[in-house]
Amino acid sequence: MKWTKRARLVLWPVTVFLVSTVPLLFAQDTPVGPEGTSVATQATPAAASNAEELRKQSQNPIANLISVPIQENWNFGIGPAERTQNVLNIQPVIPFSISKDWNLITRWITPVIFQPLPVFVPPGPPEQQTGVYGLGDINPSFILSPKKGKVIWGVGTTVVFPTATNTTYLGQGKLSVGPTAVLLLQPPHFTIGALVNNYWSVAGHSNLDKPAVNQFLLQWFVNYNMKKGWYLKTAPINTANWRASSGNVWTVPFGGGVGRIMKLGFQPVNLSAEVYGNAKYPTGTSPWTLRLGFTLLFPKLSKQQEKMLLEQKLKQMEREQPQK
Repeated sequence: MKWTKRARLVLWPVTVFLVSTVPLLFAQDTPVGPEGTSVATQATPAAASNAEELRKQSQNPIANLISVPIQENWNFGIGPAERTQNVLNIQPVIPFSISKDWNLITRWITPVIFQPLPVFVPPGPPEQQTGVYGLGDINPSFILSPKKGKVIWGVGTTVVFPTATNTTYLGQGKLSVGPTAVLLLQPPHFTIGALVNNYWSVAGHSNLDKPAVNQFLLQWFVNYNMKKGWYLKTAPINTANWRASSGNVWTVPFGGGVGRIMKLGFQPVNLSAEVYGNAKYPTGTSPWTLRLGFTLLFPKLSKQQEKMLLEQKLKQMEREQPQK
């Protein structure tokens, strides 16, 4: 594929992202409102809390914060014709308080995948115009995390359910289970940490139909926070398929991007754009990835913050009343 075509493939989603968000970025300079509060809508009690605290929580994968991340991944350069795989991950995070000292964090990753398929037309070069689109294997995680402590950590279980609509191309065809753990620190201006898991297949299709699963994941992340909700980030997802042949075990990406915590109306959101190149990757897979993220944030408020929001809402209603 020529460079001009590659450039178009990258630039069109980035352009859409920037065009749709830049006016909002400059229109709403304060990410989450005066004194860290903002009225939401008549149907929801609140949309934002303290700006810096919200930013810390949004960058903590096991924070006591309800969030709905929607992540779009374009994996470029697959196969001889350099096709593009698309993976849309919908991954809501919902915390539960199970005691005065512990939270249970639930995270469900639901992938919707377009997988390009090879169609060879002899005697010329390969033409790849077909693909499979559908639901992939759903991956929930359940993590126990202490509510207090200088070091933020959590341990739990991750599960992979064989929910793919096309097992041949979109899923592993196995029920898999394994441990998962998260560790991070949040010094001034930074969030630094890692998430790790490994899972093994325990049931599903026969090993003659689908191979047994033994896979590892390590996502380390560093965020540098700047003014007005902006931040720089790197969060590469390193994976290993321990059953793959030599030279095809690891995928090791490097890269990063930029993001911002801000408001859309009264709703706080987290927007991000990242690019990663794979220093090592299995044969036939993608050498580089473009990732765009959009996360809805639903922070919990203290009684004092709820009181402030109610007063703010009453003042707003008074201003909106028609003048006699």
